[in-house]
Amino acid sequence: MSDFLQNHRNSVIALAVLVIGFMMSAYVVPEEEQVVIIRTGEPVGVVNTPNGSTNAGLYFRIPFIDSVNRIEKRLLDLEMTDEEVLSADQQRLLVNAYARFRIVDPVRMVERAGTTDGVRAALEPILNSVLRQELGRRTFQAMLTAERGAALANVRINLDRQARQYGAEVIDVQIKRTDLPQGAPLESAFQRMETDRQREALTIRAQGARDARIIRAEADAEAARIYAEAYGKDAEFYDFYRAMQSYDATFAQDDENGSESSIILSPDNEYLRQFRGRR
Repeated sequence: MSDFLQNHRNSVIALAVLVIGFMMSAYVVPEEEQVVIIRTGEPVGVVNTPNGSTNAGLYFRIPFIDSVNRIEKRLLDLEMTDEEVLSADQQRLLVNAYARFRIVDPVRMVERAGTTDGVRAALEPILNSVLRQELGRRTFQAMLTAERGAALANVRINLDRQARQYGAEVIDVQIKRTDLPQGAPLESAFQRMETDRQREALTIRAQGARDARIIRAEADAEAARIYAEAYGKDAEFYDFYRAMQSYDATFAQDDENGSESSIILSPDNEYLRQFRGRR
């Protein structure tokens, strides 16, 4: 066995490198998932997307450079907690609803929401707001008739219009339960006003988080591009710059009290090559 390894040493090493490279670059996309390939913070490709040109199967990426972002392709649920709604006949209704959606534009979803949970967090206050507006135009009795279906259809259309901003498509919106709330009218009114303010705050936070995510992604992509161009123009300067950063971190004071540490190195140590100047 030792003679075989000695005689075929290079072949064994090459085979091991190929196996490791294959394992690090290959990934499998199942039918129920879609994939977005991220490179330097920017989407560069998709796999198994709705109406896309690729299907589920085995694919390859560039190790250490490309990252695989897996996204659910099946229908997802958006659960809404009990919300108090004021109907057209001034009845306070306790409504529990849910929506079903799916991701149809994974690139936009990654850029604006990050994950499917981010899409849920963004759509939940929108669903609450749209449902309140639509049910506020109808009486409590109308919600017990076929008019309820027309109201939910309008809710789905309005919610779907907002969901497209996050790469999602709303398939259906349904109401689980519609009840009259418990408690005194004045107490219910105070609770409703508090809920309105909380919902408005959630909507503002969701929009701010979306805008911040977009700006951060654009800035990261621009920074990666600038670093890549700078490194390509002057590799020696980039090496010098990184060495200066390392020296600053190594020889800085240890804490705020000004205590210092000592490091003894030979003058010809490779770590200190930048101190010796360019040759």
